[in-house]
Amino acid sequence: MIEQQPTVLSLSDAAALKLRELTKEETNPNIGLRVYVYSGGCSGFRYGMMLEDQPTPEDNVLEVNGTKVYVDGQSVSLLTGSEIDYVDTLMGAGFTVNNPNAVAACGCGSSFRTADDAGSARSCAH
Repeated sequence: MIEQQPTVLSLSDAAALKLRELTKEETNPNIGLRVYVYSGGCSGFRYGMMLEDQPTPEDNVLEVNGTKVYVDGQSVSLLTGSEIDYVDTLMGAGFTVNNPNAVAACGCGSSFRTADDAGSARSCAH
């Protein structure tokens, strides 16, 4: 039996729509969303996202919901199975990550911990 590999990440329809809106004036065909994970935050890891005009040699280049997404090799395992969503509420608007690998998070919403990384609590200071 062939084991199916889990999807690295997906974009909700709202996130894909917002990204298309943000990049509609771009003429560079390589424009995409960079998603990465780095150490920090109260739970051990933090998410980062930005528009990127070119992948690096270390990137996994994904075509997700009609959008290019760049994920570096170190972040892939921490993001596997995640969904990026775009929410617009009275409290503000922005991209969020729904990550099934996160076993703990803190109130700032951009910090998480996985089961493999016990990590100690830290402040949510940016």
